[in-house]
Amino acid sequence: LHLVVPDIAGLGLALDSGLPWLGILLPPLIVAALFSRARAAVAAAFATTAVWGAIAVPLVLPLSWTAPPLSEEHLTIASQNVRANSGTAAESAAALAAQSADVVALQEMDAESRGAAAAVLDEAYPYSFGAGTIGVWSVYPFENATMLDLGLGWNRGLSVDLATPSGPVSLYVVHAASARLGDHGDRDTMLASLAETLGRDVNDRVIAVGDFNASSTDRSLRALAAVLDEPRQSDGGFGFTWPSAAPLMRIDHLFQRGMDVVTNTTLRAGLSDHRAILATMNL
Repeated sequence: LHLVVPDIAGLGLALDSGLPWLGILLPPLIVAALFSRARAAVAAAFATTAVWGAIAVPLVLPLSWTAPPLSEEHLTIASQNVRANSGTAAESAAALAAQSADVVALQEMDAESRGAAAAVLDEAYPYSFGAGTIGVWSVYPFENATMLDLGLGWNRGLSVDLATPSGPVSLYVVHAASARLGDHGDRDTMLASLAETLGRDVNDRVIAVGDFNASSTDRSLRALAAVLDEPRQSDGGFGFTWPSAAPLMRIDHLFQRGMDVVTNTTLRAGLSDHRAILATMNL
């Protein structure tokens, strides 16, 4: 029922974002119900646990249990918000390139970090595109490269068609506006516009990746999740990405359609406050 709670003074945002953590309240709730010896209380406690489990468990089951084997033709994408002014964009870029990524997407770059990342990536990734805070480097050529304002009037996203040997793959890289309690209208506008844009994409294979500033259980992602799927983590768990040192939420995502995801993980790179995401898909 969290989706019907009105977003007054940021209540909806806080509830959506904290939904996975509500699970820690379930054990004491059950214990209290058992001590009460009231059948209604016990039933209510276990019903609440069942509802939370129905939402959370499908998110945490390991992808490795059902993932297909790696095929000869596959695509590996690495993405990270490198945190402007962190001074470690080069370290992040090198760490992600070392994962044998075919595509590296970076967000929240200032002019200095963009230059530092380019110095590391340009030789191994001859195709690059971007502006503002976002950029993408690829071993595959680009077609139809376009900057996207996503309803805000300035560029916070991009789209390219990756010309892979298996055919085109639409790639969208996003750096969503910030979300704060009572102040996330720009983010919601961007995500709604992105969902509409993705729904019109005619390619069979589509990827949207980046910093969405919205947790997996945030209501603002429902429209996007209706057109693309977010794969589970290879080793299970929620795959939290922020803050990097002790992650509490997953606000960095990869959504896709038309491919089979083989692996999906997170890793630390540089001194950004976001963990990077790394995913491999069979083409």
